[in-house]
Amino acid sequence: MEFDPMRPKWQQIAEEITRRIDRVQYPEGFQLSEVRLAAEFGVNRDTVRKATAALREARLIRTVPNLGTFVARAEDDDQGDA
Repeated sequence: MEFDPMRPKWQQIAEEITRRIDRVQYPEGFQLSEVRLAAEFGVNRDTVRKATAALREARLIRTVPNLGTFVARAEDDDQGDA
């Protein structure tokens, strides 16, 4: 991925992960690896953490303590609205 120097890398990574979720390249329940994503995008883990924080806020992913970060299921989002 080539980065736009005028925009934050974390934001561009978050957008790319969102595209992959939308295209079902990362299906519901898929585990996202911070280390793998950092290596793939050629950035440090802090940059990936900023991207995943934005995705968590958008409810596209969820983090389970001691298990990892996963693509959220549609019903995970619905539970927050009840």
